[in-house]
Amino acid sequence: MEFDWTGGFPEPHELSSGEIEESFEDPFSLRIFPDTELEPGREARYFCLGRSVAGKALFSVFWTDGKSHRVIFSRPATEEEIVFLERKTQEASI
Repeated sequence: MEFDWTGGFPEPHELSSGEIEESFEDPFSLRIFPDTELEPGREARYFCLGRSVAGKALFSVFWTDGKSHRVIFSRPATEEEIVFLERKTQEASI
C-alpha cells in the first residue's frame, strides 16, 4: 500500500508517518466507512484503527483511491477505541 504525504500532513502528538503507516499494515487493523449519505462531489472519508509495530494504537481518518492512501488526520486512540479494537481482534481470532 502506498501513502501520499504530499498534502503536507503535520505529524501531531509526536506521531511519525512511519508509525501511522504501520497502523494501517497491522493485520488486525479495522477500516471503517461511515454509514452516511455523501453529498454530490464530496470525497468519502474512511477511518482506520490499528497498532504500530511498537504497539501504539492509532486512530486515523483517510481518503483512498484504491491505490494510495492520503491520511487527513491521525492521533493516539482513546481508551474506548482501544477496547473496541481489542474486542474485534479477539472476535477475529476465534
